[in-house]
Amino acid sequence: MIELVWGTSFRKAYKKAVKSRPEIEKKFWRLIRLFGKDPFFPSLKTHKLSGKLKGQWAFVVEYDCRVIFEFIDKDRVALVDIGKHSDF
Repeated sequence: MIELVWGTSFRKAYKKAVKSRPEIEKKFWRLIRLFGKDPFFPSLKTHKLSGKLKGQWAFVVEYDCRVIFEFIDKDRVALVDIGKHSDF
């Protein structure tokens, strides 16, 4: 099981994402539990990022919503941001 580290900036971004799109909340919690068991489960569409986000990863919550994260080590992940693809 992966330990998830929630930073202050992620908490703020999460509240903003859920406030503007409440349907995201239920999906997020279902997917974050799945992510904790297997970060590379196929339906998450986990992928490396490039450009200014190089070194970070993302998984898909909805078509236009993703969670950005970094691997701290093999058992811990820092959640960095959540939002629309165009916001990054």
